[in-house]
Amino acid sequence: MRFLHLGDLHLGKSLGDFDLIGDQKYILDQMLAVIRERTVDAVLIAGDVYDKAIPSEAATNLLDYFLCRLAETGVKTFLISGNHDSDDRLNYGSRLFQDNQIFISSVFRGELEKYTVEDEQGEVDVYLLPFVKASQVRHYFPDAKIDSYDDAVRVIIEHAHLDRQKRNVIVAHQFVAGRSEDPVLAGSESIGTQSVGLVEKISYDCFDPFDYVALGHIHSPQKVGREEVRYAGSPLKYSLSEVNHIKSVPLVTLGEKGKVSVELIPLSPMRDLRHIKGSIRELLDKKHVQSPEDFIYATLTDEEIIGDAMGIFQQVYPNTVKIDYDNSHTREIEQVDLSHIVENKSFSELISDFYQLMYQCEISEEEMDYMKMAAREAGVIHETE
Repeated sequence: MRFLHLGDLHLGKSLGDFDLIGDQKYILDQMLAVIRERTVDAVLIAGDVYDKAIPSEAATNLLDYFLCRLAETGVKTFLISGNHDSDDRLNYGSRLFQDNQIFISSVFRGELEKYTVEDEQGEVDVYLLPFVKASQVRHYFPDAKIDSYDDAVRVIIEHAHLDRQKRNVIVAHQFVAGRSEDPVLAGSESIGTQSVGLVEKISYDCFDPFDYVALGHIHSPQKVGREEVRYAGSPLKYSLSEVNHIKSVPLVTLGEKGKVSVELIPLSPMRDLRHIKGSIRELLDKKHVQSPEDFIYATLTDEEIIGDAMGIFQQVYPNTVKIDYDNSHTREIEQVDLSHIVENKSFSELISDFYQLMYQCEISEEEMDYMKMAAREAGVIHETE
């Protein structure tokens, strides 16, 4: 039996000011081609289907398109929610979807949902575990000792009463780590995961009863602990931290019990995401310009700030996402010990000092007003400041 393992689609996501719906449809069509060409039996989608809890109309239309194409191929689709998804929105119409072999688990209701599929080797039990927090699991198992996400997942699996003689697959969306090291993080998930410390971390040996573990939540494709516990990773590069990733989808073949093989099928985006560095003259020299339609993060090494650098860059690279600087001024800022600088200084004084250090000139009153307005909206300062 062959499974295609997908995760972290983040439909509706943008890159800076650029809409990625066209890029996402392009990569989904590649996956559909793989499904047809490699005779895939089932698709596992491991959460973060949408980028936002309230997805855009374009994002919901794209998911509708993808699910309809999957149904047309005749494959079974198993889909769970991630921490970015809205349980209710993702679950809408799920009973109707089952008629087209699309099985959705968007919220944990006290037990692992299980579906059984068959091939010439016999039955395969597919378990669906949407993103859960320890507090949700305590509600269903008040007598169990649940102090962490790891405890919570172990309790869920213990109460699932798996038949270990059968082939078992689970789709989950959690932060799963090895015994001695954490998975390689990237994008928004790296910030969120690092902020919660050890409480959210789940050891991969929680999933020992399963022949294959299809994970979502981390954007970097990788195995965790053993080959059969794996993050598919996001299908596109969604942040600068992913610029060196080689995006792929795992094609998982289940033979008889205990025989699992994983083939990583590379994905080719419509537009790549690249990071380029140098002076503006060097980077925009015709002999150095390549693939101008790619998304570009540019780091300028010029000592002086370039006026309207973004406008200049976008004449050559129209999809430039961000420009920053790496020069003597920025390196000086990085080395500054801020602990004594910020003492007894007002917001205005701090902003003025930073502006002077960065641009070697005074900030204007209009610019300062904009900074204060943004700070008030963010709750950094109060209305009277």
